[in-house]
Amino acid sequence: MKARFRPSANLMRWFTPGLHVKRWLLLLFVAIVMISLAVGYLLRDLYSANFVFPAFVGDLTLQFLPRLVRALLFALVGVGLIIMCFYKLSQSILGPFLPGRGTTERGLAEQLYKFRYLAKGPRVVAIGGGTGLSSLLRGIKKYTGNIVAIVTVADDGGSSGRLREEYRVLPPGDIRQCLTALAETEPLMTELFQHRFGGDGALSGHSFGNLFITAMAEITGDFEHAIRESGRVLAVRGQIVPATLRDVVLCATAGSELRVGESKVPQGADRIDRVFLEPPDAEINPEAESAILAAELIIVGPGSLYTSILPNLLIEGMVEALRASPAVKVYVCNIAGQPGETLGYSVSEHLKTIEEHVGNHLFDYVIVNSNTGLPLPASALEAGVTRVGFDRDQAAQQQVNYILADVASSTISTHHDPDKLSKVIMKRIWH
Repeated sequence: MKARFRPSANLMRWFTPGLHVKRWLLLLFVAIVMISLAVGYLLRDLYSANFVFPAFVGDLTLQFLPRLVRALLFALVGVGLIIMCFYKLSQSILGPFLPGRGTTERGLAEQLYKFRYLAKGPRVVAIGGGTGLSSLLRGIKKYTGNIVAIVTVADDGGSSGRLREEYRVLPPGDIRQCLTALAETEPLMTELFQHRFGGDGALSGHSFGNLFITAMAEITGDFEHAIRESGRVLAVRGQIVPATLRDVVLCATAGSELRVGESKVPQGADRIDRVFLEPPDAEINPEAESAILAAELIIVGPGSLYTSILPNLLIEGMVEALRASPAVKVYVCNIAGQPGETLGYSVSEHLKTIEEHVGNHLFDYVIVNSNTGLPLPASALEAGVTRVGFDRDQAAQQQVNYILADVASSTISTHHDPDKLSKVIMKRIWH
């Protein structure tokens, strides 16, 4: 059985609508036809002048075949040569500048299609921090290139906390995770940014990406500029901005206890009553405010309720900007409770906590995981973690649209799956 010819996906991509290429190819074809006509007129004059061509010209131009057959053959050969020349020309000139060069699946046509398709995507603002926000970004970047990630800067633990204390910079940890989530560079570069030093030396526990951003901040003299330059190194799709440019400290009250510092908030036996920022008048980053007001879709979460979500919403001017924005607003509720923060919380309790801190009617939709059949990891079971429950009666009392969908990761069932989550958002909310 003969193998059928199957054109490569990269070749067929040239025929996809919206690349802004076919119109110029058509114009080029018209130009070639006009040149051919000019050559034809010249040859006609030569024939009329009784110019005698050498004998081999007759064989070379297939004079022994009917004119219709010759025209068809020359047309097919010409079209084939044009296609081959364009393909080889694009490889020769643009190949060195394309990511994944040397592969046919990520050629010029694929890059053009991705650029045009993503440029038409909605203007999305994602608000949060930690692994939850980076997980969302990994999925949503496949649907749009118009992304602004607004990241909390209240982190004071680990490598970020040490750099924050020693160099008086905003904590780079959550920003680093967003950079790698939106990166379009080779996997090795992303792995380098996530690399964490071991051993007992001064670099022990530090992430290379955190050190890189801190160094860039010293070179440029501006943390925001450092983020933009780091984004260029990683070919980031979208924009990442801190929620505020002030040095803020997250505090919490739990019973009679006061916990100071984001890393201290989840530590304690008592249930958290309230969280707040110091200073309380830390204002929203103007870039973040502009992005929110211009957004078409705003997604808050997933992430730790008290240490990733609320630190953003408590910034002065943040909630006001959200209410003023005409965008569709979505809250992605966590799949499982978190030790020290939300163990035993239901979806309604998550929303109630947000309402107690910043007021109600903030969201249009709430996404809730419906896949409860996956087993919890052993480490989660040891910590007493349970899934966030959904009480339909309580939910009915809150004026918000709930979307129940399977958004859980099959590998880590307490986390969201980036592809599942982004598909639910783009297919069921953003039509």
